[in-house]
Amino acid sequence: MHGVSLKQLLTEIVDHYGFEILYAYLNINCFNTKPSIDSSVKFLKKTDWAREKVEAFYLYQFKGLPRASAEQFELPPRDRIVPPDQLPGLPAELSLEDAERLREKRARKAAAHDRDAGQRNGPRQRPANRSDASGKDASDPWAKWRK
Repeated sequence: MHGVSLKQLLTEIVDHYGFEILYAYLNINCFNTKPSIDSSVKFLKKTDWAREKVEAFYLYQFKGLPRASAEQFELPPRDRIVPPDQLPGLPAELSLEDAERLREKRARKAAAHDRDAGQRNGPRQRPANRSDASGKDASDPWAKWRK
């Protein structure tokens, strides 16, 4: 991605897919609310997580490069090294229907993750309210000094 500006990158993927597809797949609001190249570039320059999401989309969906290795995946997309023998492929065929299926799959996976996390930690219980005769919390050592 060296030599590719953020504006050039965004122009290429918007020309090919359009803002509607970008919003459907990336769920970044700058592609939904009054979208334009300039306003999107301005937002992406300020927001690291969104810029990395768009750059990864550019590399792996638009340019069709194979997924990065585990150690390369830890780096931001601009810092990843693409081996010289890997040439860009054709842009992926994307549709709004596929985006909706992907969104539903992610929602199910997130719900399962939340459910599993709750089972691992067990139910959260609040500590019993221990009050002395004055109604102040007995676990607070400074309670009797407050008025």
